[in-house]
Order: sequence, then C-alpha cells, then structure tokens
Amino acid sequence: MSRNTLNTLKEFKISDSKKGKFYSLPALEKKLGVNISRLPVSIRIVLESVLRNCDGKKVTEEHVRQLANWGPTAARVDEIPFVVARVVLQDFTGVPLLADLAAMRNVASKLGKKPKNIEPLVPVDLVVDHSVQIDHFREKKALDLNMKLEFQRNNERYQFMKWGMQAFDTFGVVPPGFGIVHQVNLEYLARGVHKKQDVYYPDTLVGTDSHTTMINGIGVVGWGVGGIEAEAGMLGQPVYFLTPDVVGVNLTGALREGVTATDLVLTITELLRKQKVVGKFVEFFGEGTESLTLTDRATIGNMAPEYGATMGFFPVDEATIDYFKGTGRTKAEIDAFEAYFKAQKLFGVPKVGDIDYSTVVELDLGTVAPSLAGPKRPQDRIEIGNVKSTFADLFSKPVSENGFNKKAEDLEAQYETTNGVKVKSGDVLIAAITSCTNTSNPSVLLAAGLLAKKAVEAGLKVAPHIKTSLAPGSRVVTKYLEAAGLLPYLEKLGFGVTAYGCTTCIGNAGDLTPELNEAIVQHDIVASAVLSGNRNFEARIHPNIRSNFLASPPLVVAYAIAGNVTRDLMTEPVGKGKGGKDIYLGDIWPTSAEISKLMKFALNGKTFKDNYADVKGAPGKLWEQIKGVAAGEVYNWPASTYIAEPPFFNDFEMEPKAAATGIAGARALGVFGDSITTDHISPAGSIKETSPAGKWLLENGVLKADFNSYGSRRGNHEVMMRGTFANVRIKNLMIPAKDDGSRVEGGLTVHQPSGEQMSIYDAAMKYVNDGVPTMVFAGEEYGTGSSRDWAAKGTQLLGVKAVIARSFERIHRSNLVGMGVLPLQFLGDDSVQSLNITGDESYDLKGIENDIKPQQTVTLVINRADGTQQEVTVLLRIDTPIEVDYYKHGGILPFVLRQLLAA
Repeated sequence: MSRNTLNTLKEFKISDSKKGKFYSLPALEKKLGVNISRLPVSIRIVLESVLRNCDGKKVTEEHVRQLANWGPTAARVDEIPFVVARVVLQDFTGVPLLADLAAMRNVASKLGKKPKNIEPLVPVDLVVDHSVQIDHFREKKALDLNMKLEFQRNNERYQFMKWGMQAFDTFGVVPPGFGIVHQVNLEYLARGVHKKQDVYYPDTLVGTDSHTTMINGIGVVGWGVGGIEAEAGMLGQPVYFLTPDVVGVNLTGALREGVTATDLVLTITELLRKQKVVGKFVEFFGEGTESLTLTDRATIGNMAPEYGATMGFFPVDEATIDYFKGTGRTKAEIDAFEAYFKAQKLFGVPKVGDIDYSTVVELDLGTVAPSLAGPKRPQDRIEIGNVKSTFADLFSKPVSENGFNKKAEDLEAQYETTNGVKVKSGDVLIAAITSCTNTSNPSVLLAAGLLAKKAVEAGLKVAPHIKTSLAPGSRVVTKYLEAAGLLPYLEKLGFGVTAYGCTTCIGNAGDLTPELNEAIVQHDIVASAVLSGNRNFEARIHPNIRSNFLASPPLVVAYAIAGNVTRDLMTEPVGKGKGGKDIYLGDIWPTSAEISKLMKFALNGKTFKDNYADVKGAPGKLWEQIKGVAAGEVYNWPASTYIAEPPFFNDFEMEPKAAATGIAGARALGVFGDSITTDHISPAGSIKETSPAGKWLLENGVLKADFNSYGSRRGNHEVMMRGTFANVRIKNLMIPAKDDGSRVEGGLTVHQPSGEQMSIYDAAMKYVNDGVPTMVFAGEEYGTGSSRDWAAKGTQLLGVKAVIARSFERIHRSNLVGMGVLPLQFLGDDSVQSLNITGDESYDLKGIENDIKPQQTVTLVINRADGTQQEVTVLLRIDTPIEVDYYKHGGILPFVLRQLLAA
C-alpha cells in the first residue's frame, strides 16, 4: 500500500465491534479545500484509486490534485493513472492474452531472468463463455450435446487455460457452463469492496469485453478495454486515460404498462448516440433512476458500448444492497460494503442539482415505447408498429442509406427449398433469447416465459424450420424459470435451454440447414434474425442473414411465432390459435402484475450460493476430464492450430529500436466507408474454406468439420492474421463497383502497382516481402463493436503502419497505439471522398521524424498516379504522453516487458 498521502488514511465503523481503514474523500475535501462532494460519483471513485495508489512515481500528488479539481467543462488535457482492483477476461480475448504472458515468460527465460517475474499483480478471472455454439436445438439433450461438442472442439484451448491456472498465482478460471462473463461478474466475482492490509477500497476493474460495463449497474467503476491494455493493467501498469467529460442523465417518471427494460435501453442507446457521448462517462441520477430495479440498471449499463460511452454508471444505494443480499453475498461483505460507501459519502442516487455534470440529458421514462433495433446497427431503434414499414422501406433503398438494394416487387416473392420449406425476405430464420443485455434481468426473462405460456395455451406454434434457442447468462435463470413453472412452455415453442454462453450475439448461432442456405444465396433472400442481444452488425449473427433485429425476450418469442418481420404485430394477428382463431399480441402479452408476482423466484440467496460453490467445488465432469495439461512456469508450445507462440516478441531487445521515423512510399491496403466495425476487421463466426484462414487450416490437416470459429482460434496468429479484413460483408472501395452500382463484398483489394485483384492477406504479404509499408483509409466510427485486440494485432501483422479515418471508436484507437500502429484523423471536412483517395496512389507521412507529441498535427502527402502531389494536415490520435512511450517502444507489450525485466 502507498504512504498516507495528504493525511487521508482514516478509520470507519463497519459494525459495533469492527472498524476498518480507508482513504477518505471527505478528509481530502477538507485538506484541499475543494468541493469534492459535487464531483460525479464515478469521478470520485477513480479519485480514491489515484489517492490510495499515490507512490510518487507512476501516481503523484499532482495527479490527485488535478482530478480533485475536475471541472465539468474544462479542457481535457490531464492524464489519469487509474490502478484497478482486478481484471476480468472472457475466453476469446483471454486466451491470446494468456499466450502473450506465456511468450513474455519465454523471453525472460532466454534472457536469464526469472520467468516468475511475469505475474499478474491483481486478481485475474477468466470466464469461459464464448466457445459454445448452437449446433443442437429444439431437442431434449441440446444443452448436453452442445457442451460435449464445445469440449471436443476446444480441448487444446482448455488445456492451455489449465496450464495458466497452475503457472500463475493470481489467475483463476470459471469453467464452461456457468454463464456469461458479465452475469458471473455481477452475481459472483464482484464483492463490493476489497481489503488489503486492513485498508478497504471499492471494487474497480477493466475487462476484455466491451460489455464489461454491465457491472456499472452495481456502482462498480469498470469498462471494456482491449486485451493489450488489460494485460498491461494486470502487470502493474495503471490504465491511463484523459480526464473525461461526465454526462448526467436525469431519468424522470416511470415506464408504462407493457414496456420492458429492453425497450428502455434501446431508447437510451438511440438518445445517447445522438448526444455523441463517445469517450465520456455517463452517470444516471434523479428519481426515475432511483425507481429502477438493479437488474434494469445492469441492462442499461451493459449497452454503454452501443451508445458509445466509456461507462453507463449507477451509484450505490438500497437497491444495490438488496441485490447483494438476494444473490448470496455474506452479511460481513454487505456490512463492509454499505459502511464503506456511507463513510465516503458515496451512498445514494444523487438528486437534481446535487452534482456538477459536463452536460445533462433528460429522459421521461413514460415516453418509452415497445421497440426493436436494426436491421444493421443497435442504435437504429424502431417502434414496434413501424417495423413492417421500415423493413419494406429499407428493402429497396441503396446500401449507402442502410438499405438492401433490392427491387420493391421482390419483397413478396416466395421460394421453396429443396426439402419443401417456403421462404421469403423478412422471414425470421433465427430467433434467440441470448446473452448479453437482458441476461441479468428476470423481468424480461419471466415476461418471455409468461408470453410462451399464454401462446401455448392459445394454440400458437413456431414453424419447425426456425432456429430457436434459449441461452441464459447464468444457470440461476434456469432455476427461476423452472420454479415459476414457465420453462416447459418455452420448450414447447422451441426455446429450450441450449447453452450457457455468448451464443447467437457473437456469431455462434451455428449454421442454418444446407437447404435454407442454398435458397438464400440462390435467390438473394433478405432473411431475418431476432435476438435479445446487443449487437446486430452485418454478418455477425450469420453470414447469410442480412437483417438482424434486437428485441426484448418476449418479443423474440412473439416474432418467432409470427415468423416474419413484415407482419405488423400492433395491428395484425401474431398467428392462428385453436380453431383457426386470430391471436393478437395483446392477447398473450404479460401484465406487470403477472411478472411481479413471479419475481420472488428470481433472487434467492441460497440458489446463488449453491450454484457458484461449484466453480471450485464441482466444475463439471467435462472440465475435470481434460488431460494432457502442461506443467511448470514456462510453456513448451506443443504443435497446435489453436495455440501458437505469438510473434510480438520476435527479435526482442532490452533497448527499443530507433524512435519513430516518417513513412515513405506507402500503399493503401484498403479504403473503406463509415462504421467499419471490429467484426469487419477481425471477424468472429465461421471460417470459410475458400478464405485465406480456411486454406491454411486445410493445408495443416484440419478438416472443414473441425474448423470451429475464428474466435476459438484467437490463440493462433496464423489463423487470425489471415482472418483480418476477411469479413464476407466488408466493402473495399478500391475494388471497382458492379454494373448496378453496388459494391463487391469480401476481403479483397487491388495490389499496386500491378493492379491485380487478390485477398487482402495475400496483398499484405506481397507488400511485406517487398518492404513496402501500407495504410488503411476509412470514414466515421472506425473500429466500433467488440473490444477485439486482434483487430489491432492483425492490422500490425499485415504490415499496416497507419490507419487514417474520420473518427475512431475508443477501444480500437487505443489498441492500435498499443500495437505500434498510428491512428490518424482527417480534420474538418476532409475525407476519402473529398480528397479523391482511390487507392492507386502512394503516400508519405511527414512530421514524426524526430519526436512526437500527443495530438499533434502531421502531414499526409498523397502522390497521385498522374505525378501530382497533395499535402493534407491530419491529427495524430496518440492522445496521451504514456501512449507516446508505448509507440516508441513498438507497442504496449514490449514497453511493459522491458519494465518488468529491468526490475
């Protein structure tokens, strides 16, 4: 622990017989004479960490004073060193991170240093939740069969995780089958407060999943970072970020009858996207906030990446304490938690006027209406009565206007598959009650069960060709659906429990039947998926399903019954019931009183305690049966197409190579439009045989049936660099448009100066072999989506030196810097279009030859094919002084490794 900075180490009373020590913010307020109690709650929790970890080196007294003097509208130039209490990982991002740590130990060993010096300095928990796929569904043993397949496919990865558990002292694993990382975090891993050497401090964290923000619902400051940044945090680096703006959201009123938490979160996502909250903290306050259940708050927190904020934060109050009691935390933990937050004057939801926010946004909960979002982005909310007309409108609109570029008359065209299933555009082919957003929320899951009960009793059914699934975020969900007597009705409609994991939402929907795939491709059908997740980007859910809608769990069931998004559920029947009677949505929609009556089954402390006791006590036979686990401190890297020693430390030396130089004679690897997501850059989901990654797997003796997904193979750079920019829906503007004006899709580019079309991977390797640097150009919101570090790692391994875009999403920008790739931003109205960048030019970058400063301007020189030159000023998006250091060292990983080995 640090010294007693500014004499703020004080005592607080936990109970009549127990006291604890804490770094007191009220004492700091008196010492500095600054009105800390008017700071946003989230800023105060970060301030406590800065104060407690003040060591005069990485964290100084000046940092404490700067943050204590946070001004709501001040210029954002101060860099905060934030030391988190713990780190949480999911397996897709966690495995490559573990591979990096293992590779660091190899370097230490080669240099004659102690491998044990490479060790997480804070507790790290990896929750295995991203590996299960929906192969089996609508059958009694679907859950068991899907888990068996998961273990067969991922045995090598799980062996590696088990090696990590024995090699590192502070690395724990929650095995498959318990639930998704966010819900396990909320229900089990988050303890409220931590204690070290008699000093209590609040739970804070970063996680390698963008939706780590679900934890904001219980007053925990935490957000998603790339694995690259998380790794540095694990190894003793503070998480550095610029002092943020804090947007206060004043919720008033109450939700109307029939409106769900999902409808609320889709409304907030649309509202806050328009407010441009990217890179800002969002903090909820006011009477409407106070009235929300804890699980509703967690649902809103979860969607922070979709509205673009760093966090969607809710302060601790009585609802938080009730949730801790209901989820089986001990009395001692809860007493310490409540006493700590009261001693810090951080307990309770602020009222209007209590806090100085950068800006305030108002939302009357009474204005929220039942909604879906889609068909391509989570912020595109549609009220349920407008879904039919919106789909019809987008059907014939050009792709540039979010449409599907089809002829309007094709909307009603019906086709028959070779096995007799009739299918047309708008048909729902996947209906999934899936993790992530709603997974912690009993109100919407019980609503889905009640709607299913009423639908079954009315005689409604779901067509057998629709791929239905229920993948709860926790085994506890199954317990309360069983206790409430609702699971049998969900099963009758095809929504039996198929998995506990991040299934459909991350592209693990499993495949459609060959007959459906054939019909969709042959007739260019715009089929639909309806899911209760939070992401619906192109090709994410399934490569052949182009129209994807986010909806509440009860609406997922309703649309599965209706079978098509072109049915207006506000005016048309959902389907025909017993005796051919028309059944409308209003006939089967549950009332809030009916939901409320069953809520007693949802929060049962004993159920939670018993469930999570199994993590260490009885993790499951499949996990226990994993054999052949390597032992020792240093990994031996057996031959595997899943796990390979990463190349990021090849030729590592204790002294970094020469400082940054300019870039000369670069070529464009890709020129892209707006909203290029990390799904486009580093795809999850299935691997095509004809893709560079598929060809490599076949060459290495892997059968098509054993390809598994990109996500599961993130521990092997050979697969992942071949998958970078290989998404089937990505459109490289360097490829000439088709005759009808539409764009060619898939990971292709034009190699220069040969003019030859080839895969982006093949062109990148040609450039690398020829010593030619490359750049990527793009529009707005480059890198939105999941916090995939491979989107940056793959970019670096393809030889890309700079990415120049109109704007960047927060995590991907920092990941690029973390991998030694320059993020640069066009200024003013400059863009690919206005500068007429076509990709046949060569490019130089001037202004970084000697030294670089955060957010300086540099010059991009465009050398055109006709011999003319154009100079353009662009902004260097290396935002903070520490990022300058990372870049000079070739990235964050070599920087941290040099520090550890020098110590």
